[in-house]
Amino acid sequence: MVIHGCIMSQIVHAKIQKWGNGLALRVAGMMRDIPRFKQDTLVDVEVFDDGFTVRRAKSQSEGFSFPLREADLLEGLTAENAHADELAVIQSGEMGN
Repeated sequence: MVIHGCIMSQIVHAKIQKWGNGLALRVAGMMRDIPRFKQDTLVDVEVFDDGFTVRRAKSQSEGFSFPLREADLLEGLTAENAHADELAVIQSGEMGN
């Protein structure tokens, strides 16, 4: 077991095998359980000259949510405190005519 700061890592020796016309690395045991990978888990693969790293994808489909809802951001907003009277007016030369 190796500890990097607060991140625990485990070295697993595995064998890359033929799978159809490609190669595959079976994700089982610790390689599946520690990062809590399940079937259809989206991952990002970072490729190097001497190997690759697989990490859970940080995407919206994996449950990303903004810290505030739109309704929370707009709560209490009025024309006065939104400074609607100070909106920029586009001049004709700014449009790239």
